[in-house]
Amino acid sequence: MPDWTKSMEQTYEYYEVDPATWTDRKQITNVISSSVKRDLSNDTGGSASFKVDSDLGELYVRTYLITTQYRITERHPLGTHLCQTTGEGFDGKSKSITLDAYTPLLELKDNRPPIGYSLASGINILNVATSIVSENCRAPVIGGSSDKTLPTPFVSDLNDTWFSFVSDLLACAGYFLDCDEMGRVLFVPYQDTNSLQPVWKFDDDNSSILQPDFDIDRDLYGIPNVLEVVYTKDDGTYIYSKVENNDPDSPISTVNRGRRVVERITDPELNGSTPTQAQLDGYAKQKLRDLSSLEYTVTYTHGYCPVRVGDCVLLNYERAGMRSTRAKVTRQSISCETGCQVQETAVYTKSLWG
Repeated sequence: MPDWTKSMEQTYEYYEVDPATWTDRKQITNVISSSVKRDLSNDTGGSASFKVDSDLGELYVRTYLITTQYRITERHPLGTHLCQTTGEGFDGKSKSITLDAYTPLLELKDNRPPIGYSLASGINILNVATSIVSENCRAPVIGGSSDKTLPTPFVSDLNDTWFSFVSDLLACAGYFLDCDEMGRVLFVPYQDTNSLQPVWKFDDDNSSILQPDFDIDRDLYGIPNVLEVVYTKDDGTYIYSKVENNDPDSPISTVNRGRRVVERITDPELNGSTPTQAQLDGYAKQKLRDLSSLEYTVTYTHGYCPVRVGDCVLLNYERAGMRSTRAKVTRQSISCETGCQVQETAVYTKSLWG
């Protein structure tokens, strides 16, 4: 693995992928430019685009970043995508063709379960999901292992595709669908950012690969500073609790805002018998503390390094007022040009009270 903070030679190679063996079949030499996007909010995990000078038809293309450093040459896969021709252009001298491309998860959206398709209760969720994906998608599947089983029968909906069916099935075990750079299908567990260990540290020292532009977005709108909780008993009477954030050190408090932003909960999620007043007060205080978390969205650009969407990174960019901030990467756009710049979006939360 090269030292990503040091200079190196970088080029790109593209290969047609054999769907039967999932290996590189032959090199594609007519790619003019390309970009790869990875995105947790995209249900298939991302996309890519290619500009070529002749039509390739529908095929899988694997993109590699080729690095040469200290006379050592290495290949680093950036993504494997199913390409489809979408448009052509002509600049007076030559023709260019644009290819839109998608991860192998797209194949799961092209077919549907039989009407009334169901799975019996007690079946292992990851095992059956692995079988379904393997039967309906040509990409290899790395399913993982879990002892989670279906508590009740699981029945498909008339509007389900195999993608939506498997996604809902995996959610029962706390997993979601994704693909790695080689195009293999992964079952990834949902994890809180605080439970993740940073895989990379971005800072602003002399060896940093981080670009100086840095955008931070946040939205304070709707975060309450007063919470009312009403619990209705079986006999129709109720218990009422109210908690207020009037902390002068909190930026969203009634003191600093100069106004009250009220949230009311009429169906509190409380286990056991009818709560006491003290229990309801404790619930209200904890709930307002939970609601007083603000999500920050950070967008920045850096030279390529082995950070994936879903990874935790440590942001130590003092010029932007960030010190050892743990953030989860949610989006990447990789430009396959000189320098291999990556525009990255990550999110983190801060507690504003409690």
